[in-house]
Amino acid sequence: MQKIKFIIVIALFCIGFSTNAIAQFGFSHEIGAIVGPVAFQSDYGQRNNISTNMGNTGYGIGLIHYLNFSYKADCSCYTPETFFNDHFKLRSELSYNKTELKHFGEWVDDSKQSLGAKQLRAMRGSTAVTNIGMQLEFYPLSIRQFTATKGSLAPFVSLGGQFSFYSPTAYSEMGSGLGQLPTVTPTKYIGAFDTKGGTTWSVVSSVGTRYKLTELSDLMIDLRFQYYFSNWVDGLSPNPKVYTENKSNDWLVWLNFGYIYYIQ
Repeated sequence: MQKIKFIIVIALFCIGFSTNAIAQFGFSHEIGAIVGPVAFQSDYGQRNNISTNMGNTGYGIGLIHYLNFSYKADCSCYTPETFFNDHFKLRSELSYNKTELKHFGEWVDDSKQSLGAKQLRAMRGSTAVTNIGMQLEFYPLSIRQFTATKGSLAPFVSLGGQFSFYSPTAYSEMGSGLGQLPTVTPTKYIGAFDTKGGTTWSVVSSVGTRYKLTELSDLMIDLRFQYYFSNWVDGLSPNPKVYTENKSNDWLVWLNFGYIYYIQ
């Protein structure tokens, strides 16, 4: 409950900041929603394995807000033309993603009947992550020209940061005691198990494009890479010095589809 209240306060602060900026500088703004599939890369599954990449997938949803520097809402006119105004937008976002997790790959193949293989096959987990942050989007083509041309495309790339709240779960189909009892826990995960949840920062980069649907609305497709500065987002973190295949922090790829509306 405290986490939800904190997220609401931060979201209201961002909205208030954007509204204040618009009032002072005459920027226009845009609001929208995004949704799409997420592929979560973590300590579940074999590294660089297509089954892991395809199997540990979930969904993501989000609310987005843009500061549009090329147009002034207070006078319904364009701002003085500069390279920055015509090629950049500032995006703020509140998003949520959830992924169900299990082990895939060579070490859980049905042909393997060792205790370790059975323990890995029995492990199940999930992680739910709430993100709030900002990205600066760069449009190589003119934003003004795109805004004025119905049916046009506006490709972009972006880079930014987010603050993330994660909440993992895990259990074993072999019984209780995952993370502690060697009867149900693979050796590498004993003492490397934590489902209390927490917070971390993440860096976000994406590539995508907008499609001008109407005078005041766009469709968007966006492929995102998000790297968390923590290896505990999935609830697992084996000793990276011993198990080098698990040394990387958790990260995800998110293909999202969005609708954006221009507020005049």
